[in-house]
Amino acid sequence: MPRVQKLRFATLSAVCLFSVALAGPVFAAGGYGGGSDSSSGSTPVCKKGSVYDRKTQKCIRQSGANLTDENLADYAYALAKAERYQDALDVLDTVKDQNSPEVLNYRGYATRKLGRLDEGIGYYLRSVAADPQYAQVREYLGEAYVLKGEIELAKAQLQAIKGLCGTTCEEYRDLDAAIGAAAKI
Repeated sequence: MPRVQKLRFATLSAVCLFSVALAGPVFAAGGYGGGSDSSSGSTPVCKKGSVYDRKTQKCIRQSGANLTDENLADYAYALAKAERYQDALDVLDTVKDQNSPEVLNYRGYATRKLGRLDEGIGYYLRSVAADPQYAQVREYLGEAYVLKGEIELAKAQLQAIKGLCGTTCEEYRDLDAAIGAAAKI
């Protein structure tokens, strides 16, 4: 093969390899609070139309995927943490149990981040009603109250979190910081 053709082939190969690498899953930034206490680490986010399957550890086409509600809810949360809020809501729409505390919480999170604060609070309240022991939803509900300027309601959620997991858990620390930041304004 002539030198020019070898150079073109090498360049084309590098471009193709780079493209394949970009097509794979991208991991959500930051820590992942996951829907189930059994999941840890970061959940990758896939291109639109695909979902991450924990069992195969691959991005698969969403249409026709045989995924559990837990897998779909956790993936929707990873999308929301990656600031793909509408995509998260679209995935949550495919979950069979629309009244699970996690689905309601993640729907609240995505709608709140889309600027629909009162709608998000409504989902959080439904999640709290479904599972009053769910600390993460109480953190997010408290943060929503802070955004609305309802600091006393946020503090009530902080006290509920304290009763659930103490003052050293992430949910308590995060909401306490949000309340503290609001007090400085």
